[in-house]
Amino acid sequence: MNNSTQTYKLLWTSEQQTLDFAQKLSSEPGILDATIALSGDLGTGKTSFTRYLLRALGVKGTIKSPTYAIVESYETLYKDHELLIWHMDFYRFNDPHEWEDAGFRDIFACRGLKIYEWPERVAALVPKPDIEIHLELNALDQREVMLKLNTHKVSDCWTA
Repeated sequence: MNNSTQTYKLLWTSEQQTLDFAQKLSSEPGILDATIALSGDLGTGKTSFTRYLLRALGVKGTIKSPTYAIVESYETLYKDHELLIWHMDFYRFNDPHEWEDAGFRDIFACRGLKIYEWPERVAALVPKPDIEIHLELNALDQREVMLKLNTHKVSDCWTA
C-alpha cells in the first residue's frame, strides 16, 4: 500500500456486483476508521451501496436514507470491534457553512466510519476522504464507478 491516490474504473452490471464490492470493502481493516465520499446523480445507487456496506459490517435493523434527517448513526460489533458509523447526506445543503453550523466537524473528528453523499456541497469544509466513489448509470442501467483511494486505509489492489 502507498499514500498516493490510486484510481480505478469499475463496472457494476448487477446488484450482486454492488453487493460483492461492499462485502470486499467491509473486509478491509482500515474501513473501521475511514471516510467515504459518494457522488453521483440522484438514483445512481449511493444509498443502496451504503446499505450493502452497512449490512456487511453487521448493522441490523432498518438502514434509512439520511436525505431528510441529514445524518443517521449506527453502532455495531464488527470482528470483535465496536464500530460507530455515520451516514450523511448533504443534498439539501445550500451553503457549505451549514455543515459547520450543524456540528459535523465533531463527527469527522471521531473514530469510526463516516460515509457522506453529495460531497461537492461541503467540499471546502470536510477533510479529504480516504475513499471517493463516483457512480453513474450508463445507457444499459449499469453502474460505472470511479473509485479513488486517497490514503492507505484500504488496499490499492481493486479490480472489476
